[in-house]
Amino acid sequence: MQLTLVVLAAGMGSRYGGLKQVDPMGPNGETVLDYSVHDAVRAGFDRVLFIIRRDFEEEFRAVVGARFEKRVRVDYVFQSLDALPEGHVLPAGRVKPWGTGHAVWCAREALDGPFAVVNADDFYGANSFDRLATFLRAAEAARSDIPEYAMVGFRLANTLSEHGAVSRGVCAVDAEGRLTGVEEHTGILSAEVGPGLKYDPATIVSMNCWGFTADFLPRLDALWRRFIAANGASEKTEFYLPFAVDDLLRSGAVRVRVLLTDDQWFGVTYREDKPRVQAAIRALVESGVYPSPLAG
Repeated sequence: MQLTLVVLAAGMGSRYGGLKQVDPMGPNGETVLDYSVHDAVRAGFDRVLFIIRRDFEEEFRAVVGARFEKRVRVDYVFQSLDALPEGHVLPAGRVKPWGTGHAVWCAREALDGPFAVVNADDFYGANSFDRLATFLRAAEAARSDIPEYAMVGFRLANTLSEHGAVSRGVCAVDAEGRLTGVEEHTGILSAEVGPGLKYDPATIVSMNCWGFTADFLPRLDALWRRFIAANGASEKTEFYLPFAVDDLLRSGAVRVRVLLTDDQWFGVTYREDKPRVQAAIRALVESGVYPSPLAG
């Protein structure tokens, strides 16, 4: 069974101020993405599908993709503003990307089996990929009338930035460990998270770390077509992957298993986050979690 890791890498990261997908974070120049692919391959993923933009294809292939080509199959799909269903045209003033749901939609023809979806610039940890691989193998073998997908859930306290507000998909989970809804919360500050404060530190949040079987793709296609029919003239509205999943959940069409992890998430939402991420990765290398250098 082939497992594909789909990497969302088309964003520039406006708050961060640059192409953070290729910014070195490890002690030997490794990117955050180097560690995600390393963990995924170790967990049993044998293909990586990067969703990128054509305007930085050459740089991305040379700096990122080339790192992995000797260890795993690497493919590319392009997300573009004008990738729309037949009969729709790009609004004249639209410059904002259509969102993460649209990115996965752009990859639909390149996927025919179970796959995970992650952000290129987020550090999820080895446990996340181990759990996703185990889930996807079982889900592909089980196959039921109501498909079940997976989301790796993180504790809110483990996902914050000390340098500004963050947006998080706050998850509702039932007694059986299944997702019942995702609500987007914006402007979350670390000072608001703690006992007796606005947010419980143990709140489960989505960090865009998903596992799907291929039957998700026609469902996503239907949701995207419905979205673009209603919002095709918008210059800013986006089609987010968590919202698409939430829509399917509320309709009863699918189930989503929450794979809870207490691992620390690391991200570079702001440029000031970089030293902290570098220090955290260095500590993991020094403790033997990762080899140094990583590649090879």
